[in-house]
This record gives sequence, structure tokens and C-alpha cells, in this order.
Amino acid sequence: MNQYFCMMGKSASGKDTIYEALKKQMQIQTYIPYTTRPMRTGETEGNPYHFVSIQQMEQWEKEGKVIEIRKYNTVEGVWMYATIADKQWEANRDMLTVGTLESYEKMLSYFEKSGTWRLVPIYIEIPEEERRKRALAREMAQEHPKIEEMKRRLEADNQDFTEEKIKSLGITKEARFQNLDLDTCVKQIRQYIEERQKTPHEKFKQEYVYSVKNIPPQVQGKQKALQERGKVELEKE
Repeated sequence: MNQYFCMMGKSASGKDTIYEALKKQMQIQTYIPYTTRPMRTGETEGNPYHFVSIQQMEQWEKEGKVIEIRKYNTVEGVWMYATIADKQWEANRDMLTVGTLESYEKMLSYFEKSGTWRLVPIYIEIPEEERRKRALAREMAQEHPKIEEMKRRLEADNQDFTEEKIKSLGITKEARFQNLDLDTCVKQIRQYIEERQKTPHEKFKQEYVYSVKNIPPQVQGKQKALQERGKVELEKE
């Protein structure tokens, strides 16, 4: 079964930067979600979203092509974010994407019914004070900063990303990564993904090599002595 690695985190946690770094470092298919929100400075079509109209999103809902959708009442109006059943899902390989706890929860429900993909969570977190600093710096870099909308996102995230919610979705400690240093965090997440992409044979081989390397010295000595004695007896015959 193919795996769908879903990277999540509060606004300004650095998940988009980490996502872009992983795309450059790894041979992994990515899923590009859809949104109706305006494009920000530095963004382009398909990076990090497909930017579409509200009418197009509503049309997909009517056609039953929406896997999950989120609608947010912002100071700029209603913004929609969605995962669409498009051609991206035809790739018969693991995929990586960026989402939210809400989208992850909805997709868990969707794929539990279809049984076609295994969802693997990746949760990014940073201290709240650092997150607010990064959010303000990012917003001030925009051509038209929207401070009120930034404040709304920060507070909304604190309500949406509660510890109770995280734990209820089965996101364990090993799936949570502190983004205090970008390079370290990217390395840890890459290892996390690659470990889960190994075939059963590769995992067995790794465990076998590890077990052999960790045989106590006294046992290794006995094994070597037995091997040497066996060689001598064979030569006598």
C-alpha cells in the first residue's frame, strides 16, 4: 500500500520551508493541494498550491471530486483549501504534502473507507514566541502586509492544534519534530520518511546487521573459535 506523508504544523512553524527542502533532497512524489486564497509574494501557480477560483472549487464539490475541504472566514473573505481527486493520485508511489490537523483527520476517515493509501503524520512545532516572531517577519515581507489576518491565523491555530486533538489523531512522539534548527529538522524528517519507505527485506537486513554488530565480544570469540575448529576438522577429513 502506498504511503501519504502529511506534514502539519501551525502557521509560521516552518513546514512549507521544510517541505521545499525535502522536495529538493528526496526522490518523492509530492501532492499539490488547492486553494482559493490570494497568492502571496514569492508564490507561483503550483508552488505551494494550485490557485483556483471559488466557482471552480464549488464545481468540484458538485462533481464529488473533493476528498477534503476546509473553509476559513478571514478578514479578506472566505478562503478554501482542499484535496482534490485529480491525476496526481494516479502515481503509483508514496507522496508527500503539507496540510493541517483538520485535513489530516478528514483524510484519515476518507482513506479508511477506501483502503487505498496509508497516511503517515509528520508534525512540526516550535515555541510560541518564536512562531509569532517568524509570522510577523513573514507578513512584513509581503507587498501588502495583512497584520489583522496574521493575528487571526495565529489565534485560530492555537485553538485548532490542541494537545488533545493531536493525541486523538494518533500522532505519536516519534512523529513530532522541533524546528529549532532547519537543517537538523529536515535531516530528522528525511530519516523518518526513508525508514518507513524501506521494504520488509531491507528492514530485516538492517536489523540483522545491527544484531550481528552488537554481539558481545565474549560470544564473538566463541563463535570464531568454533569456526576455526570446524575448518581444522574438515581439513583432517
